[in-house]
Amino acid sequence: MRLTLLLTAAAVALTACGQQPEPKVDAQVSGGGGARNQVWAAGSSTVFPFATRVAETVGRTTGGTAAKVESLGTGGGIKLFCSGTGAGFPDIATASRAMKKSEWDACQAAGVTEIVELKFGFDGIVVADAKSAPTFAVTREQIYRALAAELPQGSGFAPNTAATWSAVAPGLPNERVLVYGPPPTSGTRDAFVELAMEKGAEKLPAMAALKKSNEDEFKAKSHTLRRDGAWVDAGENDNAIVQTLEKTPGAVGVFGYSFLENNLDKVKAASVEGVAPTFETISNGSYPLARSLYIYVKKANVGVTPGLREYVNAFVSDAAAGKGGYLQQRGLIALPQAEHEQVKATAQALTPMAAPTK
Repeated sequence: MRLTLLLTAAAVALTACGQQPEPKVDAQVSGGGGARNQVWAAGSSTVFPFATRVAETVGRTTGGTAAKVESLGTGGGIKLFCSGTGAGFPDIATASRAMKKSEWDACQAAGVTEIVELKFGFDGIVVADAKSAPTFAVTREQIYRALAAELPQGSGFAPNTAATWSAVAPGLPNERVLVYGPPPTSGTRDAFVELAMEKGAEKLPAMAALKKSNEDEFKAKSHTLRRDGAWVDAGENDNAIVQTLEKTPGAVGVFGYSFLENNLDKVKAASVEGVAPTFETISNGSYPLARSLYIYVKKANVGVTPGLREYVNAFVSDAAAGKGGYLQQRGLIALPQAEHEQVKATAQALTPMAAPTK
């Protein structure tokens, strides 16, 4: 599902009491031709609420045209970002994982040659169900056994037929395995298969041996989710997953911690390896499914797209991404102070990133 939010600041300043105008919301999407008078950011559904909050704040404080923010998934946003230069392509890609070497290569081939990588905070991937549903406490091995399309059997593999969580492991709820999660274009999906599925697969002796003998096949087997209805691609709208859990007793959802933080009255998270996802466990790395969040900026567009430098600096500012900043209210976990200062310096200098190694 594709969400588009076009935030536009009001053109007329309020004269009474020096009050700032509120930005207007417009569903219109600008075309690809001609110069743009606003910043365009596209990508991760997890970063979407952070990026829109920054757009609202910058539009309100500067009185300029506020950024257009689109939720296409990390893969979709980076692909569009890397497809070319000029007004027809985004200034910023938002991402819930680091850019891959293949994506960086695609950028270079299309003339996008100076890219600024800014890690602005942390998030966690949660496995959650409705407040009224049974409480889960799972391991990554159990997640893999529940959701892998195929499991080791004898000298080969067999289709995964586990119908209930209790069939996966004693002590888990006697509920059907029905998990709503992000599609393949999502950075949340990428992180989930790497942090949960792959790490869980390594716990099985047969899969650990496969990793040593053929890592490509190991990744293919551990990253392939069931297609028999146990896993359901629910689109890029994590709020829709939260709503589905309320309406589907026993169902489980996979989404970013920020959406858990904002919906604690509706859903609750499972512990993973005995650790619950919280601000503290994600920031100190003890929660197994923690990850970093990024924005990628076209350096060549700074000074060309009106407001781009202001938007980028605002995104990594103390007021937004620092400890106690307004993005924390939407679930962002702040970087350690020293790392946060380094990111601000990179944003100020617009230092291009080096090529990723993988």
